[in-house]
Amino acid sequence: MRSSADKKAAKATASVQSLSGSQLSDDERPSDEIDQEKEQLAQEKGPFSRLLARPFNKRRIILLSLIGLVLLGLIVLVIVLPLVLIKRHSINHQNADPGNTYHLFPTTGEDNSYRVLDNNPIFAVHNFPDPGLLHHNATWYAYGTNPKKHDPQTVHVPVATSTNFVNWTLHDGYDAMPTLGDWELAVNHWAPDVIERDDGKFVMYYSGQLKDGHGHHCIGAAVSTGTDPMGPFVPLNASLACPQEYGGAIDPSPFRDVDGKLYVVYKGDGNSVGSGGYCGNSIVPRRPVPLILQELERDGITKVGEPDIILEINDTDGPLIEAPNIIRRDDGTYFLFFSSHCFTSLGYNVKYAHARSVKGPYSRAARPLLQTEDFGLDAPGGATLSPDGTKIVFHANCGGHRCMYAGGVNIQPTENIITMAAL
Repeated sequence: MRSSADKKAAKATASVQSLSGSQLSDDERPSDEIDQEKEQLAQEKGPFSRLLARPFNKRRIILLSLIGLVLLGLIVLVIVLPLVLIKRHSINHQNADPGNTYHLFPTTGEDNSYRVLDNNPIFAVHNFPDPGLLHHNATWYAYGTNPKKHDPQTVHVPVATSTNFVNWTLHDGYDAMPTLGDWELAVNHWAPDVIERDDGKFVMYYSGQLKDGHGHHCIGAAVSTGTDPMGPFVPLNASLACPQEYGGAIDPSPFRDVDGKLYVVYKGDGNSVGSGGYCGNSIVPRRPVPLILQELERDGITKVGEPDIILEINDTDGPLIEAPNIIRRDDGTYFLFFSSHCFTSLGYNVKYAHARSVKGPYSRAARPLLQTEDFGLDAPGGATLSPDGTKIVFHANCGGHRCMYAGGVNIQPTENIITMAAL
């Protein structure tokens, strides 16, 4: 028989042998057993845990490092991307033309003539932007920007006529200026306007694209061969005005004062050399975009003295002002009409200002003469008035084009307020 001491020793040995490997310390257990147990636990927890549970060889270290870099990249993307988008939105907002909202000028409580249907301007000519206007021998003549202005083989200056200012006829295929000056390209002729000289001939002013001018425009002048407002007009071989400090010039309009002096007013095209953004000039600092007045000899093509700046942009104009036109009332008040904001935005409009001298200073009206939503129009602009201030032509958006509209105008001389009126 075994002694009691032997029985106790055997019992202790059995106890030790019955202990599981997990109850022993890692130092006391075989490494293979430990790795096997870790893998078993990892399989229960998931693939990433299984990866960590395996022995760390070189390949596994590289794989884990790549996973860590991907996770770090995702964290950075989640944090940085919203900040970049916010900044970009802020920059785009700063560079945008605020006229795109076009509700810059209140319409409540104003002259309700804007709600009278009889004052609604009429559709006149399809696809006929920037119309100039002339009245001669009971006929109205409108000269427009060529809608196919990028085609060198097309008409340079189209013409439309009317005897009642209501029914207009486009002389399709007719070119009022079939030849070109030596200084200009055969494309991109904009915003022509015409005035009669003392000798019965007519002078046309227009915007032509300068050769080797990086797309910039200058003011050209052309004289009719006879006494017909239809022309043909023969252009000068040199531009009439081309202020390089403003990136050239566009949108000329002639004016004859009561003393017989002739002028041409035009836009210094600063936004063509701007820092970018909306219409090329919404990034601060904005380039100057002045309206410039140049006196002329009676021949209409010889400059007198230096030009004068008569208006510059302000905070309500967006990136530019353009399309100037001057008339004079019998009481000696001069009215300067112009458009502001980019013509591609709904903020494009027809504004006006008044002065006691043709050279200013001009005081702006509180509300545009025409803006988006007036009479259901979109982006009206590029206006020209009759010399007596009773009629107006302008363009507005129409199905992807810019069409000419004609209307009546009412000037309230005591307050220098102008509204649309019935024809």
